[in-house]
Amino acid sequence: MQDNKFKVLLLGDVYGQAGCRALFFNLKNIIKKKKADLVIINGENSAEGFGIVPKTVEQLIQSGGDVITTGNHVWQKPEGVQLLRDTPNVLRPANYPEEAPGRGFFIIEKSGIKAAVVNLEGREGMSNLDCPFRSATEIIKKIKKDKSVNIIIIDFHAESTMEKEAFALYLDGQVSLIAGTHTHVQTADEKILPKGTGYITDVGMTGPEDSVIGSEKNIALQRFLTQMPLKMEAAETPLMINGVFAEICTITGKAISIERIYERV
Repeated sequence: MQDNKFKVLLLGDVYGQAGCRALFFNLKNIIKKKKADLVIINGENSAEGFGIVPKTVEQLIQSGGDVITTGNHVWQKPEGVQLLRDTPNVLRPANYPEEAPGRGFFIIEKSGIKAAVVNLEGREGMSNLDCPFRSATEIIKKIKKDKSVNIIIIDFHAESTMEKEAFALYLDGQVSLIAGTHTHVQTADEKILPKGTGYITDVGMTGPEDSVIGSEKNIALQRFLTQMPLKMEAAETPLMINGVFAEICTITGKAISIERIYERV
């Protein structure tokens, strides 16, 4: 581990086979270029734009992913439920009720360093789940019982920018990186907060660029113009990879640098 820096790449919502394909052919080059130690991928839309299945998880891991996070669409495919039960590095938001299958955080060792990856979901404009703020506090307490873990990364899957910013300020200094997902639109507010937590409101989407959040734009337009529940389809256009890259101090657990990833492929 050079310079006590742990390098994390977190990529945002992979949309359908197009998004999986973008990573399969390009992610390893990005990992090599950035010298990333840990790769986290939000895969909740990897199966036809809604949900996650074993095939897409396999594709994301073969591409270079270490931990797969999700969000509110993780329940869309029946196969996804069993996947959550059987695969510890595939997460669902931790603030779902305890009876829900799966787990909300995972501790992984990469490059000789232990890091905890936490998945949480917002409530504004989403489901009425347990409070993500209080859930985060309880999870951090559990993680910190292991004195060898001082790097904590949170994928906060949420709609509201206000909720995301408030959440980040609430946890500033307690975790290393908070990356928002869900909206599929990358924000330009990557920063290191006053107490050392790296933050971005939304990392964006990996999938068709010329689209409406991944979907075929003409169908999306007709949905708005007619108010008919037309089935959305993944757009067939040139692809992009969106995400965030952060360097974290292995001694303090605080962010050293953070930058957006936006690559056309």
